[in-house]
Amino acid sequence: MKGTACLICAAHLSTDQRHQTQEEQELRWERLGRRRISSCFWGLQGSCVTVFLALPPLPKMLGRVLCTVLFVGALPSPAGASQGHISVILLGATGDLAKKYLWQGLFQLYMDQVSSGHSFTFHGAALAALEPGQRLMFDVLKKLSCPPDEPPNRCAVLKDQFLKLSQYHQLKTAEDYTALNREIETLLSQEGLQEAGRIFYFSVPPFAYTDIAGHINGSCRPRAGAWLRVVLEKPFGHDLPSAQQLAAQLAGFFREEEMYRVDHYLGKQAVAHILPFRDQNRQFLDPIWNRHHVERVEVVLKETVDAKGRTSFYEQYGVIRDVLQNHLTEALLFLIMELPANVSSAQEVVQHKLQALQALWGLQRSSAVLGQYQAYDSQVQEELPEARGHVSTTPTFAGVLIHSRSLRWEGVPFLLTSGKALDERVGYARVLFRNRAYCPQSGTLRDAGHSQCKPKQIIFYFGHGALNTPAVLVSRNLFQPAMPKDSWKEGGARSDLHIFGQPLSDFYMYSPVKERDAYSVLISHIYHGRKDFFITTESLLASWAFWTPLLDSTSRQPPRLYPGGVENQQLLDFEMVAGAVEFSLAEPAELLHPSGQMPNEFRAIQSQFRQSPLVSAWAEELIARLASDMEEAAVQSVARSGQFHLALSGGSSPVGLFQRLARHHHGFPWQHSHVWLADERCVPLTDSESNFQGLHRHLLQHVRVPYLNIHPMPVHLNRRLCVEEDGGAELYAQDIAALVANASFDLVLLGVGTDGHTASLFPRSEHGLEGAPTVVLTESPFKPHQRMSLSLPLINRARQVFVLVLGRGKHDITTLLSRVGREPHKWPISGVSPSSGQLVWYVDYEALLG
Repeated sequence: MKGTACLICAAHLSTDQRHQTQEEQELRWERLGRRRISSCFWGLQGSCVTVFLALPPLPKMLGRVLCTVLFVGALPSPAGASQGHISVILLGATGDLAKKYLWQGLFQLYMDQVSSGHSFTFHGAALAALEPGQRLMFDVLKKLSCPPDEPPNRCAVLKDQFLKLSQYHQLKTAEDYTALNREIETLLSQEGLQEAGRIFYFSVPPFAYTDIAGHINGSCRPRAGAWLRVVLEKPFGHDLPSAQQLAAQLAGFFREEEMYRVDHYLGKQAVAHILPFRDQNRQFLDPIWNRHHVERVEVVLKETVDAKGRTSFYEQYGVIRDVLQNHLTEALLFLIMELPANVSSAQEVVQHKLQALQALWGLQRSSAVLGQYQAYDSQVQEELPEARGHVSTTPTFAGVLIHSRSLRWEGVPFLLTSGKALDERVGYARVLFRNRAYCPQSGTLRDAGHSQCKPKQIIFYFGHGALNTPAVLVSRNLFQPAMPKDSWKEGGARSDLHIFGQPLSDFYMYSPVKERDAYSVLISHIYHGRKDFFITTESLLASWAFWTPLLDSTSRQPPRLYPGGVENQQLLDFEMVAGAVEFSLAEPAELLHPSGQMPNEFRAIQSQFRQSPLVSAWAEELIARLASDMEEAAVQSVARSGQFHLALSGGSSPVGLFQRLARHHHGFPWQHSHVWLADERCVPLTDSESNFQGLHRHLLQHVRVPYLNIHPMPVHLNRRLCVEEDGGAELYAQDIAALVANASFDLVLLGVGTDGHTASLFPRSEHGLEGAPTVVLTESPFKPHQRMSLSLPLINRARQVFVLVLGRGKHDITTLLSRVGREPHKWPISGVSPSSGQLVWYVDYEALLG
């Protein structure tokens, strides 16, 4: 490269003089028909030396890149020789996210890596035409700022260089992407630059992903040997099917290692430090990071703002999809995953997180409490004209109870909570330890900070709130943690601030030496190729598989209304009871028609349904009545024969009943009861879809049934599921014959499907509706298809059969059953008629009346 270099020392010139000198030089080179390129490096005493090169005329962007190459060469480079050129393309460069965070994050990357040996160009892209788009983008770039500790002179030069390296493109068509690729290729070719890679940041709505991905894959991939990193912003679907569809579409264009799905909470300093903290404090945490010592884990994000201005988005997603399924779940996984031997290994971290996610119990409707601030519905009506007259049930508050089946965490409640229009803005992950101490010395006389009677906890404080900074806090009565001094500093022991009711002086508190925005952290990880800070396809789909059943089961559940802010008082307080959560206070209700009856004033009615006794009431009262009747039947059976044989169906309907029995029926003779399954899905008993697992989670683990009195169906034999040759059905039939007198259960609890099936006896089933076998293998039209079930003849030998029918979704089949006779091949439930026992129907008002 030919040219004349001229060094001008500007160390002792004023800013105006330096600018004047540069302007004069620029005019001089223009008169000579040459292009001026400047670079500034720092002398031994902080002096700035500006290098002017007289070069032949060059295309605009080429000159800017050369400027950067010179600039990089002037600064110390740990990498030595050039590491190649990186093109960063920001799609949606004029959008809100780009304005607020992404351009600043890219500028921070440039400041951090300017001496790494890489050269950069930054391409902002959007749908807007060149002139207005360029104006909008550069309005943002001019407002970029440096960290407070950055020397002003260096900041000014870096910002100037960054602006010169940035360019706007209108990208709408395939031709536009081809032109962008041609520009990058020309730059690399003419300047002899080796391409390191390209970063495409998708700051665009997900519906645009597929088209853009096709354009990039078709005409804008980097040269062979260079990497491609495609950065994707949430939402990544709104349930499992939509996430699977989007993942499949993207997989048609990009390899897994090329995709970086962003969850910006993984860039928050307190969240990002959870794994390093656990690793650096293994000696303290290994003995206590388990179910024997941890009382519960909380991950919380509270917001004071509401959804005003965002209701179009919020109506589609709600608080669970917006916050819990991603941000809070990711933070929880960092806390509960098994710690890999090497926390710096992205592959190990990703794998351990996935294992922790897959070990979580499935969620039921009773796993969550939902709320909605009172002004939300009117905001929806105002902002979405098409929604007028529609009453929104979208939750703006959610508290969810999660459990793990891992040995480390079995029985430990994990609480995920988030909401809008709450009393404060704060986020944290909190591990609260069990306290087994008793302290006879009065609180005023003992060392409060180290007292074993004080709560013991570790808190990863995301920011805002009372501290207004990211922080890690450890109770002084636990241990003094090891923290990296170059990045975390210990705070003073202030007693004027309180955290969870304790003075801050009760904690060892550490905050970052240098606070960094989450997006700056993540963009740095993208540059370095750190995949452990991003969401893989496998993890994404596993997360949606975990959350979708809860979303489906609560989609029509009216949320509790709350006024918002400090006026919420205790209205959103909730508590854990028998594996479920419920609000602590009854929901206040306004009596609109004082002369009329309220739902809770209706009495349970007894009548006839299909020539058998009918008990009907609102669901909660009906379940209470059924639980009482079951306890009465059990007591009578034990008095008569010394034992009680109970067969229970699975599904969602009996969950509330199981919880009621566990919470309120302490007189139930569990010690003398045998619990059998009326049916089972052919999945491992550890699977969340297993009926036995639902029964265990909501009932068995909360009551004292002798171990030998619990009889799960043997669907998993010889490492196979429901293979006829393994004889699982025959084994269960033999157990029943050996233990149950006359193979006559004291009570069988059944439900009804919308197609009229009961237990796992389905319409037109080849087995189980008649004949000698008492336990049969059946086929279900629903997944999982293979089932094991008690046969209809065996059910009809029971002393009592109770049928529970709940919900408006069962109204049609309930109406149909009230009109048809005994046709078990069409509607198996119609064949239930105990030969010498009693059949009782428990049907709630919604199923009965619609």
